[in-house]
Amino acid sequence: MTPLLVFDGECGFCTRTLGWLRLADRRRLIETAPYQRSGVPERLGISREECAASVHWRGADGAMAEGAEAINAALAVALGAPWPERLYRRTSGVQRRMYRWVAEHRHQLPGVTPWCTRYPHDCA
Repeated sequence: MTPLLVFDGECGFCTRTLGWLRLADRRRLIETAPYQRSGVPERLGISREECAASVHWRGADGAMAEGAEAINAALAVALGAPWPERLYRRTSGVQRRMYRWVAEHRHQLPGVTPWCTRYPHDCA
């Protein structure tokens, strides 16, 4: 199973962050998809509301994660290194609080043209 990262395609900050992840993923191991794409929430077995609240990850082994944990899991795969997940285990409380703040303010943070604006055919 290909690892999948689901993000908010209407968020410029999220789209910018996705761009950094895609640069790190030189081997193109991770599939990325905006949750606004038809059928994406259903692929994860979660609601659109859950997708709107935070980024979601499904690893190659089927393991699910959201928020800061999802970002660290994606970075670990993209970089081919275990340290992002090790760092998360040691700092998860702080990372979860930081992620929550970012998620709640993401539309106010600097970004780029949102994915769904740039690729409207990719978003339902």
